Parts: sequence; C-alpha cells; structure tokens
Amino acid sequence: MTEPDPSDPVAVVLELERLRGTLEAGFARVDGSLALLVQRSDQTDKQLADHETRLDALERARWPLASIAALTASAGVLVAVWELAAR
Repeated sequence: MTEPDPSDPVAVVLELERLRGTLEAGFARVDGSLALLVQRSDQTDKQLADHETRLDALERARWPLASIAALTASAGVLVAVWELAAR
C-alpha cells in the first residue's frame, strides 16, 4: 500500500475522519471507566455511612458496661471490707 499524498485533500479528510473515530472510541472508553469509578465511589460512601451508623449504635449500647463493671467492683470491695470487719 502506498502512502497517501499529504497535499491531497481527500486523503487529509479521510485521515481526519479516521482520527476522529479513534478519538471517539477512546473518549467512550474513558467515559465508561469514569462512570464505573463514580458508581464504586457512591457504593463506598453508602457503606461508610452504614458502618458509621452501626458504630454509633455500638458505642451507645456499650457505655453502661464500664459503669456496671465499676459498680460490681465497688460492691465486691465493700462486701470484702464488711466481711473483714465482721470477724
């Protein structure tokens, strides 16, 4: 196959059309990749919000445990002191 004459207007138009098609295909591929990234980002944001909600619920449910443990320990010390004093 011979190289087209660069001064031939028909050859220039054909080459520009081929280049246009290549660019459109490339942009479509990039656009699809960006759409996928946006979708994954949205899913990650939803998961993060869900985890944050669940973590808040766990933290709210957990707070009495330390208080109960402190009260139990204090009661144990009081019972031990009372038994020692009663002897």
